[in-house]
Amino acid sequence: MTIVQLEYAVAVDTYRSFVTAAEKCFVTQPTLSMQIQKLEELLGVKLFDRSRQPITPTEIGIEVIEQARILLQESYKIKDIIEERKGEISGELKLGVIPTVAPYLIPRVIGGFLEKYPKIRLVVSELTTETIISQLKVGLLDCGILATPLEENYLTERPIFYENFVSYLSKNSPAYKKKNITTNDLDVDNLWLLNEGHCMRNQVLNICKHTKSNHVQLDYNTGSIETLIKMVDLNDGITILPELAIQDFSVKQMDKLRYFKSPEPSREISIVTHKNFIKKRMIDALEQEILNSIPKRLKTKKKKEIIAI
Repeated sequence: MTIVQLEYAVAVDTYRSFVTAAEKCFVTQPTLSMQIQKLEELLGVKLFDRSRQPITPTEIGIEVIEQARILLQESYKIKDIIEERKGEISGELKLGVIPTVAPYLIPRVIGGFLEKYPKIRLVVSELTTETIISQLKVGLLDCGILATPLEENYLTERPIFYENFVSYLSKNSPAYKKKNITTNDLDVDNLWLLNEGHCMRNQVLNICKHTKSNHVQLDYNTGSIETLIKMVDLNDGITILPELAIQDFSVKQMDKLRYFKSPEPSREISIVTHKNFIKKRMIDALEQEILNSIPKRLKTKKKKEIIAI
């Protein structure tokens, strides 16, 4: 049994395709298939049901591959330990960021981060919370920037800042005349929301504490915060935004913002890694660059009133 054979088996399980797994491992498909077959012969079991599309692991294959992932993670630590000892911050960092954070944080972070650490290759993907969690589990991502807590025992969460929610409303909204608002001022039937699958949708609904009625004429959901803003600008109503999203607002847009009365609803944003991830110096560097890029108001480590996800 070799490390390479285990890597190939894990790749097939991850991508559910011999062809794709071979491409990701930079080998030919016959080479990958032959090595997995040798592994199966050595173990005396079939790891994959090749009659199904996509390819799926057998019952015993699921257990073997789960153990293979643990073994591979431990083997990778050898190189990571050496790099840590040398004090080098280098290598590839595969980062997943939720869409309600990525556009407002990552462009401000990556320039300074890559300039300070030229030996790092940063691969950033904008993904939903569910996808980031699943990819962290199988090793397709090294870390994620997510709203927490997630309550996944195989993940480690490192809170970096607490971000308030603010309301953005049209001039026709009754709450527009108020300087600060409460959750009772939110007209949920005129509330623009993100699509299902975005964790911020659930956070906003928790702020409102009730759901839309069935007689709403238009129930429009989107995956873009920018679309929510445009819907308020052109079609009235109200939406809830994370504080980072308003950094570049115009004076006209700022006039439509209303902050919540204290205690302001907020969310915890964390760097999340698999519990076996060892490149802590790299994560330290990423955290510091994030803290250098966000407004002072968000930098407090004091935990605020967090809206349950």
